[in-house]
Amino acid sequence: MTRILVVDDDPHILRTLEIMLGDDGHRVVTASSGEEALEKLANGSVDIALVDLQLPGMSGTDLLRQLRDGHRGVETMIITAHGSIETAVEAMKEGAFDYLTKPFSPDQVRHRLRQIERVRSLQDEVEGLKLRVGELPFRSDFLTRSGAMLHTLEVARDVSASDATVLITGESGAGKTLLARLIHAASPRRKAPFVTVDCTAFQESLLESELFGHARGAFTGAVSDKTGKVATAQGGTLFLDEIAEVPAHLQGKLLRLVEERTYERVGDPAPRTVDARIIAATNRDLEGMVRDKEFREDLFYRLSVVDLTIPPLRSRPEDVLLLAQGFVATFSRSHDRRVTDWDADVERRLVGYGWPGNVRELANTIERAVLLCPGRTIRAEHLPERITRASSGAAPGSRPETLAELEEKAIREVLATGCSLDEAAQTLGIAPSTLWRKRKKFGI
Repeated sequence: MTRILVVDDDPHILRTLEIMLGDDGHRVVTASSGEEALEKLANGSVDIALVDLQLPGMSGTDLLRQLRDGHRGVETMIITAHGSIETAVEAMKEGAFDYLTKPFSPDQVRHRLRQIERVRSLQDEVEGLKLRVGELPFRSDFLTRSGAMLHTLEVARDVSASDATVLITGESGAGKTLLARLIHAASPRRKAPFVTVDCTAFQESLLESELFGHARGAFTGAVSDKTGKVATAQGGTLFLDEIAEVPAHLQGKLLRLVEERTYERVGDPAPRTVDARIIAATNRDLEGMVRDKEFREDLFYRLSVVDLTIPPLRSRPEDVLLLAQGFVATFSRSHDRRVTDWDADVERRLVGYGWPGNVRELANTIERAVLLCPGRTIRAEHLPERITRASSGAAPGSRPETLAELEEKAIREVLATGCSLDEAAQTLGIAPSTLWRKRKKFGI
């Protein structure tokens, strides 16, 4: 049962809506002015308010502001005989969910109420999933309905209390760093540092110094001793992001670190020890790199004591709207907006898009839409052009993809599923040796 407040100075409208909504099973409270509405709210809460803009005394717009500031849990719909785009936009800026222009039919009222109830239901579902995922105990950070993702979270929960080395694989933007942080936060090391090393962020010549530190005079420019990331992680967790990019000459030193927790600073032969858990992540096929002699086999097996795979967002479409709704709530709050929903066209585009940038791309897309949306409902014009273009077919005048581009895209998509190279070759209908050559050609 939904509790609905109707505010209108026309007694006929009040009585009509009271009877109609009551017959539909709602609990209805009526008021003929803004002042009376606030008195009624002081004596009992409601879920939805239908507010006429033209009220005696306090205007409907002023009442909207009061509801926005003092009753944030109430969703508001405007009723007005002076409907216009300008009026609707202004009302939504003040916090209205939608508006109805007099005269309206019962079906129009019911349709708008169903939309509001759907949004409230999604919000409640998000909160419920936050609590459920929070039991992992990963709070609300990984909202998902995907069986594969839930399995990954369950395994992550089970190993978080140990010191086992973990390898997290998945595409860029899928959430590898977030999962690593959650494992650390759920571990006995949670009060010690979580130290990240992005193995792609440093020149090959500087990565060793960044990892292990260096002694004064170890090389030109080393004017003082430097503490490396490994030492900084003492007692906590060392997260090696994009581990596949570590050059060959450093892989042996990393193996020693993982096996023995010992290392040497650059320019200082004295061995040092560290008590730190190691978590590594990559968006590449490490097993394939091992077969191609690009990554040490012994290091791979040492890193993958526990192997966690994060599925790409396109393989779990059931999560797209769930995550999007969570992002809408988050960014509306952080940017002080009142956006709560999207229209059917936006929903179709969100679900139909491939999300090559995964959850990170979805989050950025929703944040942009929230900032551009002037009211409560995100529309297609608030989405980036690449998404509207992808869901509408190729843009007029755009060139078709070449055979080489299509071939590269197909290979990347198959390899992104995490299958072995032999399985990928079988899926693509080519020989493993051909796949090897194609990967070299396209730099995959």
